[in-house]
Amino acid sequence: MIIRVQPGLGVPIYLQIESQVKHAIAAGALKLDNALPSVRKLAAELRVNPNTVARAYQNLERDGILRTVPGGGCYVSSQSPGLLKSEKLRRLRPIAMQLAVEAKQLRLARAELLQLLENSYDDLGEAQ
Repeated sequence: MIIRVQPGLGVPIYLQIESQVKHAIAAGALKLDNALPSVRKLAAELRVNPNTVARAYQNLERDGILRTVPGGGCYVSSQSPGLLKSEKLRRLRPIAMQLAVEAKQLRLARAELLQLLENSYDDLGEAQ
């Protein structure tokens, strides 16, 4: 798994790390019980403060995506996040709004946007 961060992007680095780990899991690049690089190793590779990586890992652990073994590293959790449907929708709503705004600005038809989303979702399903 390769993680790349862009400091000038305007998105906090820890959020970029979280997003890329989630995407790697969804795409099947990271499987259940796969180990992630240690905080120090990833921080050195990305040339960021170890606290930034630790924050991303802590957030992912809080969300049930990773599990930490004291002295043994971080692993992709074998349990799916047990979030309520309302919490899942709350987290996705801002992303959906951003996607809808972009589609409107690009004058993309609603059906085309929905097809794009369905294709993207299907592509992730095939990778697993």
